[in-house]
Amino acid sequence: MNGIIPLYKERGLTSHDCVNQLRKILHTKKIGHSGTLDPNVDGVLPICVGRATKVVEYLMESGKEYRGQLLIGKMTTTEDLDGEVVKTAPVDHELPVEEIEQVMDKMTGIITQIPPMYSAVKVNGRKLYEYARAGEKVERPSRQIEISKFQLTATSYDQKNKTQTVNFVVNCSKGTYVRTLAVDLADSLGYPGVMSDLTRTQSGGFKIDQTVKMDEIALASEQGDLDKLFYPLDYALKKYTHIEINEEFWSGVKNGVWLKFDEISVSDKVIALVYNQQVRALYQRNEEKQCYQPLKMLVLD
Repeated sequence: MNGIIPLYKERGLTSHDCVNQLRKILHTKKIGHSGTLDPNVDGVLPICVGRATKVVEYLMESGKEYRGQLLIGKMTTTEDLDGEVVKTAPVDHELPVEEIEQVMDKMTGIITQIPPMYSAVKVNGRKLYEYARAGEKVERPSRQIEISKFQLTATSYDQKNKTQTVNFVVNCSKGTYVRTLAVDLADSLGYPGVMSDLTRTQSGGFKIDQTVKMDEIALASEQGDLDKLFYPLDYALKKYTHIEINEEFWSGVKNGVWLKFDEISVSDKVIALVYNQQVRALYQRNEEKQCYQPLKMLVLD
């Protein structure tokens, strides 16, 4: 059993919970996911099974898209509604669309982000949320991320509660904390904020309308109809140029031989070698040695 299943992760489950459930349903331990989703976030969670676990990192390289909502007027410890409220400030007048969009534009591109305390980022061997739960403070390492799209889709003002909601769509690189992005947007507007809703709508090249739910996978397993739910390992490698190789080449490739530039018809940094209609290996270009060398061996039999 090998391939990728675009799972729809429902709220209330951790990504690890999903993997554990699928191990029982599919009767295999070789399962991994490509990008953690918090329990209160739903959406696309690509699951790799069998040999496909070798391409998890390539699925994670592809950008992600989210549909979210920011509540302006209060802040929590976790930057979402699961945390304790630590700060409030009334929004006395409705923030104009133009002002919100101007700030969002400034937050697009390559930006620096500090991960939230309630996250799995490790500092000195411990996860940040472990420090947070223990009431300990620690310096958090900043990271560079890329926001290719941060777009306002709707906004509404609550006169009674003196709050404002901002609905948005964001396309971002791996490693982005969208709740932190939302909170930073509120801060730039001069108010505390909290992410009040989030759905991942795209990840690993899969869109939300391609996903299947856990009960659908369980039913397909019972009916012996799992094959229709799997995407091939190659789905994660679509961006690489595919080079067909013959049996003679394959006998060398499966033993890790280097390939000279004049044996390859392209000059890409990384190529996917295909034998018998399957991607067998990724090779990377080495200018110094004037050859392509193994980057990742995927299927050897």
